[in-house]
Amino acid sequence: MAGWFRRLLHKRKPSSAESTRSSSSPPSSSSSSWSPASSPRSIRPSPAPDISAAGSARWAKSYDVCICHSAGDLELVLELVSYLEGQPESFRCFLQPRDAAPGSAVVTELCDAVQNSHTWVMLITPGFLGDPWCRYQMHQALAEAPAANGRAIPVLKDVDRRDYPKELRNLYYIYMALKESGFQRIRDTVLHYLQELCRSSVSRME
Repeated sequence: MAGWFRRLLHKRKPSSAESTRSSSSPPSSSSSSWSPASSPRSIRPSPAPDISAAGSARWAKSYDVCICHSAGDLELVLELVSYLEGQPESFRCFLQPRDAAPGSAVVTELCDAVQNSHTWVMLITPGFLGDPWCRYQMHQALAEAPAANGRAIPVLKDVDRRDYPKELRNLYYIYMALKESGFQRIRDTVLHYLQELCRSSVSRME
């Protein structure tokens, strides 16, 4: 018992430096703990490409976004188009009542709009779900980009999630609870796709 007591008294006390270090660092299960100060300098992401530059991949198609909607949602769509076209990027929107050629076949116009647009915003409302032309254009968009690479942008408004079209179940959607925030998210999504398109185009050329 006396030997055990002497060993306890003579047990080495940590130095002041060790005490300071142990009290200022969080416990770690490994011998080398990570801290921001000791980590290598993080790599800064490359700057966003200028999608409006001459020669940009953006100009390979006539429109940046095609709005697929029912006739009953035209008022909301007009507001969305005005918002997108008024942005600093001046997004080019295809709006069927405005941009379709008079006298042309509806099927032809719908297919051309899909093929000549970088992205497709599908405003899924009760009217959309009941409109066979909306569903036709939705299927055309999915056939144009079956890999779900960000070109098709479903937007739910006044529709229960249970009624979300099964053809789009593998795609994330924007839920438009508030008009202003919904417009902003659509704008950000279209911009992100165009930036990635331009970035990949530059990478292929290098």
